[in-house]
Amino acid sequence: MTIGIIGLGLIGGSMAIDLKRRGFASCVLGVEADPFHAEAALKMQLCDEIVSYEECLDRSDIVVVAVPVGTAVKMVCDILDHFQKAETPDKIVIDVCSTKEQINLSTQYHPRREQYVSTHPMAGTEYSGPWAAMPNLFDGRACIIANQEESSPKALKTIEQLYDVLNMRLIFMSAASHDVHTAYVSHISHVTSFALALTVLDKEKDEKHIFDLASGGFSSTVRLAKSSADMWVPILSQNHDNVLRVIDTYIEKMKAFRDAIADYDQDKIRSLIGEANRIRKIIR
Repeated sequence: MTIGIIGLGLIGGSMAIDLKRRGFASCVLGVEADPFHAEAALKMQLCDEIVSYEECLDRSDIVVVAVPVGTAVKMVCDILDHFQKAETPDKIVIDVCSTKEQINLSTQYHPRREQYVSTHPMAGTEYSGPWAAMPNLFDGRACIIANQEESSPKALKTIEQLYDVLNMRLIFMSAASHDVHTAYVSHISHVTSFALALTVLDKEKDEKHIFDLASGGFSSTVRLAKSSADMWVPILSQNHDNVLRVIDTYIEKMKAFRDAIADYDQDKIRSLIGEANRIRKIIR
């Protein structure tokens, strides 16, 4: 199996490592727009070859689109166009983006829609680029497959096998449901982290104090603020409505804490914290 990966950053590069070393891919072709990243990916042996976009589509059995979602929406349609012109019914394209509804709407009526499987492996760190790629990143994590009924059974089975090799748990849902859920469990975490970082940087002008006094709690909460704007701007734009609803709810909860603290209402503060502690039963 020849796997072509467009975008050899954290997700694409990590997939490349494990698909090759675990025997799913006999050859990994890489496509990188940044020459510096391309050279690094090759030296780090994330792929066997760096090739052009067109060569990747021609030679790959499976094409993995691992670029920011704003670019991916157009790219997946373009790849399906290529499959149609080349008359290659057995090739498959997947994306690994954090929003699913817009990309599924854009491909919904494409004549080769069945050759596309819409996926979101829910794993990652705050780092980006080829240097962020690592083995075992996906082990034990969840992977969403959205609108699976629009993919051919053969393509779906092949991609299920791909994620099985990566040791991921598969969850099937609609693209719309996916975007609602990720707004709550992923996207709001990043927005909160960005806002907290801005708050601290705005008020704490002495960077040495931030460095010296920041505890593990602060570091773990704010680490997502290191995430790439190139990746997160299109995510937050595409999931605009869901993210706004979550932000509004978050502001309500922040206001409840603010009011209780302002009123010296220890019982209310204790009640809010106790309510939040219920998360212990879900996340350990």
